[in-house]
Amino acid sequence: MDLQTRITLTTGVTLLACLLAVVGLRVHASGRAQRAALVERLSHTGQLPAAGRRRRFRTLDRRLRGTKAGRRLELRLAATGLDVTPGEFLVYMTAAAAGLFLVGQASLAPFFGPIAGLLGIWAALQFLNWQRQKRIEKFINQLPELARILANATQAGLALRTAIGMAAEELEAPAGEELGKVADQLALGQSIDDALGELADRLPSRELVVLVTTLVLSNRAGGQVVGALRNLTETLEERKETRREIRTQLSQVNMTSYAVPVLGVGSLFLMNGVKDGALDRMTGSTAGQACVIIAFALYAVGFVLIRRMSRIDV
Repeated sequence: MDLQTRITLTTGVTLLACLLAVVGLRVHASGRAQRAALVERLSHTGQLPAAGRRRRFRTLDRRLRGTKAGRRLELRLAATGLDVTPGEFLVYMTAAAAGLFLVGQASLAPFFGPIAGLLGIWAALQFLNWQRQKRIEKFINQLPELARILANATQAGLALRTAIGMAAEELEAPAGEELGKVADQLALGQSIDDALGELADRLPSRELVVLVTTLVLSNRAGGQVVGALRNLTETLEERKETRREIRTQLSQVNMTSYAVPVLGVGSLFLMNGVKDGALDRMTGSTAGQACVIIAFALYAVGFVLIRRMSRIDV
């Protein structure tokens, strides 16, 4: 093979390699754009965590999602609206419990370390319940406006899918976010029954169940959804006012339920402050440890009973 042939062959191979590189870069960029679009759509449906920041503890999070407890935790976190994955929440809760364990041992007595750690885990789970209930209450307060928007859109001749998307754009969070997830699920081909059923599972409440049942039955039977939504709007407005009055009347009782255990824990710090080492001597015997455990159990029972007595379902 002469020199000219080698030069021609080398030039041809180089040009072919450059062409393949350009085509490969275009295909790679197109694939990344499609993947980003798919992740964005799935993040709105709740099947993937929302983008926006780099997730930590991905391996732990992936393993946790594969368990039944992890899936329940993921559903509870989705209901709270917090931008936290199950793996991140588990790590943060464990770190908080370990910190309280050390604080309890150092400031009170070694016996109170495990109790403080358990209280930390309980407080983290209670925070989730409180955040979830807070979001549900806010969503319930938006239900009359949601029913009104759906009724107006349906009366104007729009399909229920379109009406849900319109309500998602007009309403603020959390109703706007949750309806946005429903609209994205419908866009992906999921049925209205399943999408609304998942919404009712994420934010369980009697009012939402009534609204979802009304929409599902009207969609199946083709009934007068406008009249049903008009009547439901008036009922939800009345329930909203009733719930507000009950919550105002029971606010003092709810504060008492939290004040009782706080006073009990505060008395331990007071006792240890008045006489240094008193808690060490008190928990140094089996009888003293049993008395402390019984006292904490009674505080827990009192908290639960006060909360039960102050709960009024409307």
